[in-house]
Amino acid sequence: MAAGDTSAVSSAALPADEQSAVVDGRASMRPIRALLSRLLEPMARRLDVRIVVIFLGLLCLVQLASFVTIQRSIEDNANARIAVELRTGESVLRRLLAQSAQNLSDGARLLAADYGFRSAIASADRPTIQDALDNQSGRIGASVAVFTDARQEIVASTLSDNAAQILPLIRANIQDEGSRVAGTVVQVLGGRPFQLVTVPVRAPQLIGHVSMGFPLTDALIRDMEALSPLRLALVARRSDAGWTLLPIGERAASLSELAGQIDRAGKDRELMLNAEVYGFQLMLLGSDATHEIAAVLMRSIDEAVAPYRRLQLILLGIALAGLAVFGVGSLVTARRITGPIKQLSASAERLGAGDYSTPVSIDTRDEVNDLAETFEQMRKSMQSRDAHIRRLAYWDQLTGLPNRAQLLDLLAGHLARARADASPCAVLMLDLDRFKHVNDILGHAFGDRVLRQIAVRLSDGVLREGDCVARLSGDEFAVCLPGADIDTARNVAQRLQRALEQPIRLDDHTIDVGAGVGIAISPTDGDDAHVLLGRAEVAMYAAKARQSGIIAYQPSLDSGSAESLSLLSELRTAVDHDQLRLFLQPKIELATGRVLGGEAQVRWQHPTRGMVAPMRFIPFAEQTGFIRVLTAWMIERCAARSTELRAHGLDMKLAINLSTRDLLDQELPERLERLLDEEPMDPGSLCLEITESAIMDDPARALQTLQRLHDMGLRLSIDDFGTGYSSLAYLKRLPVHELKIDKSFVMAMEKDRADLKIVRSTIDLAHNLGLSVVAEGVENAQAWALLKTLKCDEAQGFFMARPMPEVEFASWVDHWIPPDTHLNSEYAEFA
Repeated sequence: MAAGDTSAVSSAALPADEQSAVVDGRASMRPIRALLSRLLEPMARRLDVRIVVIFLGLLCLVQLASFVTIQRSIEDNANARIAVELRTGESVLRRLLAQSAQNLSDGARLLAADYGFRSAIASADRPTIQDALDNQSGRIGASVAVFTDARQEIVASTLSDNAAQILPLIRANIQDEGSRVAGTVVQVLGGRPFQLVTVPVRAPQLIGHVSMGFPLTDALIRDMEALSPLRLALVARRSDAGWTLLPIGERAASLSELAGQIDRAGKDRELMLNAEVYGFQLMLLGSDATHEIAAVLMRSIDEAVAPYRRLQLILLGIALAGLAVFGVGSLVTARRITGPIKQLSASAERLGAGDYSTPVSIDTRDEVNDLAETFEQMRKSMQSRDAHIRRLAYWDQLTGLPNRAQLLDLLAGHLARARADASPCAVLMLDLDRFKHVNDILGHAFGDRVLRQIAVRLSDGVLREGDCVARLSGDEFAVCLPGADIDTARNVAQRLQRALEQPIRLDDHTIDVGAGVGIAISPTDGDDAHVLLGRAEVAMYAAKARQSGIIAYQPSLDSGSAESLSLLSELRTAVDHDQLRLFLQPKIELATGRVLGGEAQVRWQHPTRGMVAPMRFIPFAEQTGFIRVLTAWMIERCAARSTELRAHGLDMKLAINLSTRDLLDQELPERLERLLDEEPMDPGSLCLEITESAIMDDPARALQTLQRLHDMGLRLSIDDFGTGYSSLAYLKRLPVHELKIDKSFVMAMEKDRADLKIVRSTIDLAHNLGLSVVAEGVENAQAWALLKTLKCDEAQGFFMARPMPEVEFASWVDHWIPPDTHLNSEYAEFA
């Protein structure tokens, strides 16, 4: 059983009612312990309490060690002093006994030397001897006087009853007189201690002995206790028994337990009398054949240490007073230490909470003051860094205007107040026109200067008091109009447009800028800052697309945005789940009517939405960069279809559209090289169509990419020619093989002679540059005949075929019959 189970064992051994009482007692103590724990635990964590406890604990340990040392010293000193006093008492007692023995000896010797006494002995005059003994014993105070002859027989004695009892004592003295001083021992006579002196009587030969003595009485004890702090008692014992107390003295009755205590003490020199501890020493006074007699010298230990106890109590009082003083001093010192630390802790909490304005001030002259100064320097650094961070986080560094984050915070506050007051709040968003060309032509540094001028115009005298203008990103700005309804918002927007219509003159350049402005009103268009700003952005893009200047948000402007965003999310899994489909629209050689190939287009076979048209997901794929994944899928699928058509006996040229992101993708040539290495196909069977706008976004980079594609043997085509920012200087440098006339010119050339002239000029220009020409948007037979007459090389459109699934393309080619068309007479001049 484990040591921790002893409580269970002990309680289990109790009766049932007592066990329940124990359990109830323990249960009742739990709340008290929990309360004490909750009260004491916070105190135990306080530094000043710990300092005071440690200091007082150390002082208590020192005082305890001092008291233990003093206690042991007192005990040792008391024992040593008692031992000295007992030895001194023994000497005093022996001196007293020796003095009394000397008196008896002198009296006996005087009697023994008396001539008349010796004459009486010689004449055997017993009465005279008796008279002499009585006179001499009375003179010296002896209670016993005995004369024994040379044969150690009693001749005369002052004793009437105990003469026979004293004879053994006299004979013992006579026998021992040669080995010790006669009369220095105490003997027992009649159960009482007795001191007897025996001297010889010579004339000149030994004729007898004179013995004189007296019993020891309480006078001896009084003399002894008067001369020393000891108590004295006389004990005797037979050889076969223990000590017994001799009833001598007035206090003999109080020492009734002494004899038994001596027997039990053994070697331990301490005994207990009347609830008081004594140190004692047993002093043997004499012995005979039957008895031993001893004096017990006792010293009260309590009396011996009483002066030390008083001193110890004084020291204890001084220690308690010192402990109180030390505790108060420790507490004051701890408070002086912990007080500044608490202030520093409070300062640290303020710093942690973001309060960098309150200085850290500690009025001390120690290391804590150095720490406080360090805290103060840290506070200033944090305040400066926080201000810089806030500047970066909430202010636009270029224009000094609030940024998007600050605008959203301000707008959220205005919307909250607007909800409480049931008032409107408006947001305007502006996007500058033609600012990209300013950066491209004059450089970004010049563009930054233009933006700073725009910020000044938007902020200076145009807005109402309380309005806020912010720069969101690039050339986008937003204005928060608290309390403004739609009419007020339109008025402010018109003032902003008029301010921007003024040309900006910097250095030797005059810059004309305008802006499309979108308006969103709370709560009609939303009561959340992000939602309201997003809908103002939708309105702004609609204004720029329609070139209408100012447009207020309407739900119809972004009715399909949520659906499009959902489609874009689902498009990410379409490639992996084989939901994309390749469609081909035939491209026909006009001179022969032969099918040369087709333009590849992607369709999305959605599992629940059905067939999704490209215009519903391609724009968002271009914006997010996912168009690269779609282009890679198109190239791989076209390569595989080209191989299948060649196996069918059809050597077809398949055209694939490249977006701006594709053209600027530096990894596109590497991917095409790997594909051509894997697929056994002619690079010339793939034609990559690039729009003019894609080339003009970054002409140098586009030219580099096109040159690498051209060197790989791929055919290159400029798509939608005539609708972008065409430049003949770039056109003559581009390594392309064909131009593709935009369908807007082809579809209108029958009715618009200008468009017809543009088509004819484009064909002539391309042929003069050594390029082939493809016309898209051929919708009828007359357009076919006109293009054929104008020597256009290829054509595609609904007149020949709509885009079809790739698996149907080969069958369509097999059944294709060129149309038999004739040019109308009204176009005879072009024949």
